[in-house]
Amino acid sequence: MAGYKKTTGTEPSIKDISLVYSVLTAEEKEYLEKNHTVLKFRKNQIIYQEGEYPTGLLCLGSGKVKVFTEGVGGRDQIVRLAKAPDFIGYRALFAEGAHIASAVVIEPCVVFHIEKKVIEHLLLNNNRLCMNIIKSFASELGFTRFRTVTLTQKHIRGRLAESLILLRDIYGFEDEKNTLNIHLSREDLASFSNMTTSNAIRTLTTFTKEKLIEVEGRKIRLLDEESLERISRLG
Repeated sequence: MAGYKKTTGTEPSIKDISLVYSVLTAEEKEYLEKNHTVLKFRKNQIIYQEGEYPTGLLCLGSGKVKVFTEGVGGRDQIVRLAKAPDFIGYRALFAEGAHIASAVVIEPCVVFHIEKKVIEHLLLNNNRLCMNIIKSFASELGFTRFRTVTLTQKHIRGRLAESLILLRDIYGFEDEKNTLNIHLSREDLASFSNMTTSNAIRTLTTFTKEKLIEVEGRKIRLLDEESLERISRLG
């Protein structure tokens, strides 16, 4: 993994990764607590790159991360936005292959690294943990298939409206005024919506004129969620 450093802080804790920790026995919890590494990343640092091989399971303890692939002509495509306590990069780990995407920090984050031999030991001895990992796989696979269809079949308005609703569902609001709790650049918003940056800017301007949203720098406030959801459904 590129550009990381260890931190001795006690917050957040591996105990916060409920998908793993909540189903472990007392002995397994002690084993996990003694056999994981806490990594701290700054904004824009790379957690892992496409082509690298994973060394363990990565669990977000805090912060926000984008997972993206490089497309035709060097144009990035964001395939996932993650937050704590999500797993990242685990497809490659369990497939025993290289990463097919890269992960970069959007907001400073803490990552728990569980070595491959440690997570394998836990999985081999805990059926409930296996089921939790399988459910996580299935959920992400379903979302990916849904996005593949919508990003290739919806018109620009539908794609951007869908992205704004997804950002709401993933990160929520930062205040009572419905300001999205994620501040993406126009380039990242375009990449997440499978459109050019210029199209993203024009559509944001149109949504603003229609009083569906308010934009202040990278901050976006949703004024009419019902209409955005309708635009997303109609495509």
